[in-house]
Amino acid sequence: MKKAKGDTFFLLVLGMILLFGLAILASASSVLSFKDYGNSYGYLKHQVLFALLPGIVAFFVASRINYSIYKKLAMPFLIFNIFLLFLLFVPSLSFETKGAVRWLQFGSLTFQPSELLKLSFILYLSAWFESRRKNLKTLQGGLIPFLVVCSIIAVFLIAQPDLGTLIVILLIGAIIYFIAGGRIVHLILSGILGIVAFVILVYSDQYRLQRVTTFFNPELDPLGAAYQINQALIAIGSGGIFGQGFGMSKQKYNYLPEAMGDSIFAIVAEELGFVGVLIAIILFLLLAYRGFWIAKRANTSFGKFVVVGIISWISIQAFVNIGAISGMLPLTGITLPFVSYGGSSLLVLLAASGIVYNISKSIKQKK
Repeated sequence: MKKAKGDTFFLLVLGMILLFGLAILASASSVLSFKDYGNSYGYLKHQVLFALLPGIVAFFVASRINYSIYKKLAMPFLIFNIFLLFLLFVPSLSFETKGAVRWLQFGSLTFQPSELLKLSFILYLSAWFESRRKNLKTLQGGLIPFLVVCSIIAVFLIAQPDLGTLIVILLIGAIIYFIAGGRIVHLILSGILGIVAFVILVYSDQYRLQRVTTFFNPELDPLGAAYQINQALIAIGSGGIFGQGFGMSKQKYNYLPEAMGDSIFAIVAEELGFVGVLIAIILFLLLAYRGFWIAKRANTSFGKFVVVGIISWISIQAFVNIGAISGMLPLTGITLPFVSYGGSSLLVLLAASGIVYNISKSIKQKK
């Protein structure tokens, strides 16, 4: 037996998604870049310098450290992350955008703690579930502590508010809980509680309620709450089979809100058409396939849970974004991994991908 090198297939697909994302971001951000920076590549340069390059360094470091260390640091890491969430409510350290307080500001640098929270939550659950697998099927040793941790995180995310991130995190947690051996009946009960809580949250806030009602009827308020989804559907519809051509989007000229953020998939459809959309979906499916392939062959339960959590995170976020922008799900504000503009997201995603690549090195193969 010999130790395998890091999984080349995973690395290759990840690289292709990154290149695809940079190309689309260059086009989607060009109009706003020219307005804010005086040139068409201001936001692209910012993404490369302050997210991609540090992210590559984070990937390299994460891929070299013995991943068992993360198990020891999982709880302090999560506690530290919860502390960062608490700092969001200190006015001098945070700032508000569109009614949400999600970013910490240190001088000219900004950071979104909820992006790091996804990773710290995965590491903590993976370490905790591995140590408690014998008691995981019980209420006292499994479900109740799991729900307590989820509830603490939910309080901070609802207060921001960031319901989209909360949904992603809870889905990740449910998947790891199931893979670790949790009882299906406990998951069903938790799901029912989650649905009830979600309905209450939606009806308690007019903005969330508008998101849901416009999902069922986009023509209800086309110039208000349903404006973004209608413009996104116009972009997707105008793309046809082969698209309008790279860089030829019309919606990015201040028609489509968040064209380089959570709406960037609509730009993919408009410029590259069904073919470009298919390529993007296939790339994410290949990444998911290879990630779960690595998880199945990981030599420790902790490694398996971590890889399942990270790949589920990327996959859920990608397809929730695609579904929302395509009108199949309510808009959530969730970005498209590795593609949408956002330094915190890309940096943490690359670090998490480095951990997956690291775990792939521990796979034992025959000579």
